[in-house]
Amino acid sequence: MKHTIKIAVPKGYLLDSTITLLKEAGYDTSCFEEDSRKLFLHSKTDNIKYIITRPMDVPVYVENGACDLGFVGKDVLLETESNVFELLDLGIGKCRIIIATKDDCVEKVKDHYEHFGSIKVATKYTNITKKYFEKKGMQVEIIKLYGSVELAPILGIADEILDITATGKTMVENNLVEMETVFESTTRLIANEVSYRVKNEIIENFINSLKKVIS
Repeated sequence: MKHTIKIAVPKGYLLDSTITLLKEAGYDTSCFEEDSRKLFLHSKTDNIKYIITRPMDVPVYVENGACDLGFVGKDVLLETESNVFELLDLGIGKCRIIIATKDDCVEKVKDHYEHFGSIKVATKYTNITKKYFEKKGMQVEIIKLYGSVELAPILGIADEILDITATGKTMVENNLVEMETVFESTTRLIANEVSYRVKNEIIENFINSLKKVIS
């Protein structure tokens, strides 16, 4: 009996590029085209069930066995520190995690850096932020936000932000200046450790199909 595999797919900006990749790899993506708000989609042609979820939840579902595979940004993997197998860099969804501040606060922030002063950093990536500044030997007060991180320096609740950007357009529109790039992120294919052993053949076939497209 052929195994059904369950794949977690992130909502938001990665969704369209993920669907395109699946389609180019020869998989049936017609279930994504339905006029529906369903969070569970089933491709009977490929015997695949897709779970549409928030990006931060993808590695959680995969780690805990609710899904066999998942598409997720490297930024999310580093933030959640989930215990999953990272199988493939898909090369899509390219973006950067950056440090940014108000254009009129650049010198102030640089002064804090040079003298190892304490600064306030707004972010949704609290783990990444903590580790990044620990490596620099700097004290930071981390302010966790769930959206519109760019507002924090403008409203005066943070000196700078650590956030994700694809084009930098939003930063410019909000009079923010990039200080530095923390790392670059692309979409990764991840697997549940048990699923990878139990469903190895079908997962390897899936990996090889994607490799043909991304290579």
